[in-house]
Amino acid sequence: MLTLSTELQLELIAHCIRSLPEEGCGLLIGEYETGHVARVVPAENVAHSAMIYTVDPKMFLSADREASKEGLDVIGVFHSHTHTEAFPSPTDVAQAPDPGWHYVLVSLRDTHPVLRSYRIENGTITEEPVSPG
Repeated sequence: MLTLSTELQLELIAHCIRSLPEEGCGLLIGEYETGHVARVVPAENVAHSAMIYTVDPKMFLSADREASKEGLDVIGVFHSHTHTEAFPSPTDVAQAPDPGWHYVLVSLRDTHPVLRSYRIENGTITEEPVSPG
């Protein structure tokens, strides 16, 4: 289970909306073992695409170092799908770097954003509940 407060959910959804027409993306910082998200770190989509996302590697390193100083970790990533449902695409699955991470997707296809979270391990996609904590 991923614990992501309503405030943080709204923050990452707002970043995804501001990123339109490109996919928005960012990192989840928190406790690796518990799945509790302490904060989200919005990132620039350096792919500048409405179809794929790439988190700036320099920003990732900076966020990872800052999290370590606080006794936290990068525990996942979020990104938006601008025209499709909140379900990992084949590209998302191929790019999933860590089977322990949480992969949050925000669909902006419809009037109201839809947020869902997944675990991706060896190509297997498993949806997980999102609790506002």
